[in-house]
Amino acid sequence: MTIGFSSRAVRSTCVLCVAGLLTLMPAAAAARAGRPDPGPPGGERAAEQSSPLYRSGTQVRLRHGVPGVPGVSALSWVVADAGTGEVLAAHDAHRELPPASTLKTLFALTVLPVLPGGIRHEVSADDLSGIGPGSSLVGVVEGQTYRVSDLWNGVFLNSGNDAVHVLASLAGGWSATASRMQAEARDLGARDTHVRSPDGYDAPGQVSSAYDLAVFGMAGLRRPDFARYCSRVDAMFPGRNGDAYGIMNTNRLLTGADGVEPYPGLIGVKNGYTSNAGNTLIAAARRDGRSLVVTVMNPQEGGGHAVYEEARSLLDWGFEAAGRVDPVGSLPAGGAPPRQGPQAAPSVARPSGDQSGWPGTGTILGVAALGAGVTALGLRLRLVRDDGR
Repeated sequence: MTIGFSSRAVRSTCVLCVAGLLTLMPAAAAARAGRPDPGPPGGERAAEQSSPLYRSGTQVRLRHGVPGVPGVSALSWVVADAGTGEVLAAHDAHRELPPASTLKTLFALTVLPVLPGGIRHEVSADDLSGIGPGSSLVGVVEGQTYRVSDLWNGVFLNSGNDAVHVLASLAGGWSATASRMQAEARDLGARDTHVRSPDGYDAPGQVSSAYDLAVFGMAGLRRPDFARYCSRVDAMFPGRNGDAYGIMNTNRLLTGADGVEPYPGLIGVKNGYTSNAGNTLIAAARRDGRSLVVTVMNPQEGGGHAVYEEARSLLDWGFEAAGRVDPVGSLPAGGAPPRQGPQAAPSVARPSGDQSGWPGTGTILGVAALGAGVTALGLRLRLVRDDGR
């Protein structure tokens, strides 16, 4: 994707303006995210804290004839209506726990709107620096060129920390991305989440909650691009020398891999695991016109696949109980309305010796959209010569 300018003078002026904005915006976003979170106003804060969702143990309001919630071993879980945000039942919903790769949902909510899928980027050594030992990888190779859409497949399907690092580098850098994720979480009303590492890799002080993960899952399903990626079972990923290889979603409740029965109507969202977090999962499914989102954090029994089976039992209960229980709380309405798709922030192309990719059309619209995109995230300047999606 390219943005056209009508003359060399306009190109130079715009690039200088963009460079200035790129210098200022990451710092502004970081400063905003770094301020102490004031939370809601006093009365609203008191009401929020008195919600059953802040109480310990299992919270549910059953009507006559409705079966009780299944016994699950997870330290924290939530069952919510993904359409209305009503929480049907929960257990220690606001308990702060390491989220593992389910935090990549917040990364996607933050970065998807400003990195169009058709951008092509040649990966540098700096892009891949700092990947934690033992990270899940999709196989991004230094010196190879990838479409952003390929990298998103690597994030959602293979939970590739290498793909996250490259996308974060494109989006302004690792620390700036973490700061923007923190700000995004607050905007969404997710106040238990503290971001230290955008890929979800264990880091001191990095926590979220079953409640916040449900917020991220619900918000993500409202974005067509997020919903498309998180429900994808498999894809081809670029390999060396033009070859490609297949990757499969690691969410076994979606794929049915490793002996886990796929869940009928599952529409995503994201699984995760680290030695510190245990197994974590955001699962969403649709049945008879109703969508539910379930979050499960760190089951204490049943082995590595227990997170899927406990999510399955909670989804089954939720579909049976929906409309027959009184909600115990609600997820935020989603903060700001969902942003538009990738067009919200077009990519920025840097003039080079070959300027054939800079057509002399669309100057006014291109500059206006460019300003909006840079203001939104502070994209790093890149050479972009692709119109794909």
